[in-house]
Amino acid sequence: MTKKKELNIEEIKKLIPHRYPFLLIDKLIEIEPNKSAVGIKNVTFNENFFQGHFESMSVMPGALIIESMAQAAGTLVMFSLKKNIENLSVYLLTIDKAKFRKPVFPGDVLKHQVVKKQNVKNIWKFVCKSFVDETLVAEAEISAILNY
Repeated sequence: MTKKKELNIEEIKKLIPHRYPFLLIDKLIEIEPNKSAVGIKNVTFNENFFQGHFESMSVMPGALIIESMAQAAGTLVMFSLKKNIENLSVYLLTIDKAKFRKPVFPGDVLKHQVVKKQNVKNIWKFVCKSFVDETLVAEAEISAILNY
């Protein structure tokens, strides 16, 4: 098992297939393979979704917060299994118990805590919580399926 505790954007791109404008994590930190990690998303006004969400107040769409959580979880799976996008893919399977507690604005730094709840065969389930500073802004249970 590897001892690496952080992945940068170039290392993430080797593990998941997402690219701009849909790569929604910038870094993975505090990695405990097969257990947990924290995904970092720096939210900037330059993001294309802010052009239409919303004119009077820029708010990150909840669906993209969930997608960002899922990318953090998928990156943890691929890193834990020592796989890359050439030999395996991870796909979002379910979203349960999603709750949005506070809006996320340009300038915020989203921290997604992803903790493995279980995995059976090729299905992994995570409990995810997203924070800005110390404030909980969103949470969900997300499952992913590995495609060989």
